[in-house]
Amino acid sequence: MRNVLKFAAEKAGWGKKKFEKGSGAGLAFYFSHLGYFAQVAEVTVSKEGQLRVDRLVTGADVGAQIVNLSGAENQVEGSVVDALGVLMYQELNIERGRVVQSNFDNYPMIRITEAPAKIETHFLKTNYPTTGMGEPALPPVAPAICNAIFAATGKRVRQFPLSRTDLRWS
Repeated sequence: MRNVLKFAAEKAGWGKKKFEKGSGAGLAFYFSHLGYFAQVAEVTVSKEGQLRVDRLVTGADVGAQIVNLSGAENQVEGSVVDALGVLMYQELNIERGRVVQSNFDNYPMIRITEAPAKIETHFLKTNYPTTGMGEPALPPVAPAICNAIFAATGKRVRQFPLSRTDLRWS
């Protein structure tokens, strides 16, 4: 895990960039299906609390061989966008034992304009056995973004989705 954290931080230029108040970077990692994933998120939060994810860099170690590089990159980048949508909006509410949301008209999805301007995926090739790709890139997105929000504003996120959290700062 340490190697993937260092790798992702290096690819993102961790510590080399100076951020203004309202902007920041956060780091998170995850291990699943014998794959190691680390992500660096760079965000900007306006004083009014509007969040923009500027960049998300993923470093991954899924073993010695990737057969289809563009397919692997697509899986990671799709997981990033999916995770951001879950973090921002998606929730299910139960009333009187039933789910309130019945279709996509009342279950908001992320819009293309809300996706990070830059999503980068980097693979660290190691001698470990080749492993799974799809799911492990999703879980570290939320903590990386929430750590970046804290770095930008000094506010800790304590609930999801972010649409329930006041990110305004002064």
